[in-house]
Amino acid sequence: MIGVTANAACSIALRNAALKGVPKAFWEDMYVEARKVIMGDIKTLANRRADALAHFQRFGVTAEYLVNAEVLQIKVAQGAKPGEGGQLPGHKVNELIARLRYARPGIGLISPPPHHDIYSIEDLAQLIYDLKQVNPTALVSVKLVSHAGVGTIAAGVVKAGADLITISGHDGGTGASPVSSIRYAGVPWELGVAEAHQALLANDLRGRTLLQTDGGLKTGLDVVKAALLGADSFGFGPAPMLVLGCKYLRICHLNNCATGVATQDDRLRENHFTGQPERVENFFRLLAEEVRGWLSYLGARSLEEIVGRTDLLRQIEAAPRDGVRVDLSRLLADARYAGSHCAAQRLYESPDSLATQMDGLLAPAIEHKRGGEHRFLIHNTDRSIGTRLAVPGRASAPSMSAACIWK
Repeated sequence: MIGVTANAACSIALRNAALKGVPKAFWEDMYVEARKVIMGDIKTLANRRADALAHFQRFGVTAEYLVNAEVLQIKVAQGAKPGEGGQLPGHKVNELIARLRYARPGIGLISPPPHHDIYSIEDLAQLIYDLKQVNPTALVSVKLVSHAGVGTIAAGVVKAGADLITISGHDGGTGASPVSSIRYAGVPWELGVAEAHQALLANDLRGRTLLQTDGGLKTGLDVVKAALLGADSFGFGPAPMLVLGCKYLRICHLNNCATGVATQDDRLRENHFTGQPERVENFFRLLAEEVRGWLSYLGARSLEEIVGRTDLLRQIEAAPRDGVRVDLSRLLADARYAGSHCAAQRLYESPDSLATQMDGLLAPAIEHKRGGEHRFLIHNTDRSIGTRLAVPGRASAPSMSAACIWK
């Protein structure tokens, strides 16, 4: 887990570059508070979110947290350590982290590999539905790992209602992963992106979701290659950390990061962290310049024009290693058609749903503290009743009473 100063620097850079990563409602406050953090005052950031992703191992995830997000991500697995859970050692859980995650300082936080309420596509669909009820405007993302058969899983995830699918490769973080996993586990993101894109096209599902990839992306050429294989969006983790001063020492779990990037130790951050938001901002601007250069070379005006254009890729012939020749023809299969990717968020709920009806009738009464009695017709297909009305920002006065009569 990176330190608050590195997190704040990334937040400021994303805010300045107008990239996704910081909730719009928090941009102005976050900018001021993050500046204070970099100056050494961390108390003002204690109750603020530093990014817009709700990594769903549930620590610190509340309705207030969810309702202020732009993207809610259900992390099924991580590319650097597929099939393994996460763990934040107790010596990294200081008072700030404990307060944000509703835990006790000094107690290790373990995120098990499975989600104990997701054992089927139907369970995943219910969780996505619940998140949509809390925050109807947020994109719900499901993070998968690149591996053989991920295309079939991606098709099920789309049917469950996900707006965004992330295919994670083995080359990215996490710095606290076991060395055995870093060296020997995981699959390159190229294989997973190509398979997922082709599987979604074959099942006529590609237009219903956005496809994202991460796992070691560093250059504009990486971004262009990912788009050619079918990706709409691109995630960066280690690269911004390197820009902020990370030396890849692989000691993130020890809380003694020599550069102050991945530590919760105030002394190390104050004495050794030299990263500035401008560095991250410049990195992304130069990255965009490189992408634009490659697009000009390919004769395209935007990344959207080259999504899935595998005809622009070719395999470099090399001498066989140990008598084995790598065949990448399956990655380069032509899987294109007009409108082959999702360009906008789709509507998840019909306007005549019970939740929408309740929101339209009860929201004004709650906001004006009128109360009253309302009657609704409910069926066994209606789920998560009342969730949308209970989100923060609609707290009613203690003296207000409202009754809902179900039929």
